[in-house]
Amino acid sequence: MVVLSVVFGLMNGTINEVGNAAMEGAGAALELCLAMGGIMCLWSGVMAVMNRCGFTDALSRLFRPILCRLMPEACRDRETIAAVSANISCNLLGLGNAATPLGIQAARRMAKGSGGIATNELCMLVVLNTASIQLLPTTVAGVRAAYGSASPFEILPAVWLASALSVTAGVLAAKLLSRLIR
Repeated sequence: MVVLSVVFGLMNGTINEVGNAAMEGAGAALELCLAMGGIMCLWSGVMAVMNRCGFTDALSRLFRPILCRLMPEACRDRETIAAVSANISCNLLGLGNAATPLGIQAARRMAKGSGGIATNELCMLVVLNTASIQLLPTTVAGVRAAYGSASPFEILPAVWLASALSVTAGVLAAKLLSRLIR
C-alpha cells in the first residue's frame, strides 16, 4: 500500500500530500498507542487486583461445569481446565492480552499426545477464545475513549448480544463439525 501510494503520488504530482498524510497517520498511530498503553496498564492493574482478591478464581469455578461438558478430556487434567477457565474469564473481562498466554498454555497441554493434529476439544478452545463473550470490552472502550467518546461503554448491549451470538454459533458449528468429521 505504501509503494502504491508513493507511485500514484508521483504519477499525480501529489507526493507532498502523500508524505504529509503518512506523517499525520504516524502521529495519530503513536497517540493511539500511548492512549491504549495507559488504558491497558489500568485494566492490567484491575486484573491483578481481581486475581489477588480471588474474583478470577471464582469466575473460573463458575465456568468449570460448562467447560467440562464442552471439553470432557480437558477436565481430566486440573491444570489444563484451570488454564482454559482462566482464559475464558480474562476474555469475559475484555482482557485479551492477559487471556492469550493462558490460551496458549491450555492449547499446549491439550495438544500433547495428539500427534500434531488438532483435537475437537482444541478446536473448541480456539472457538471459545476467538468468539469470546465479553462483559467489559475494555480494549474497544479504550479505543473509543482515546478518540474522545463521551461514553465509551455505551456499546455494552451491542457487544453483549454480538458476543453471545458469536459464541453460540461457534460452539454449535464446532459440535456439528466434530460429529460430521471423525
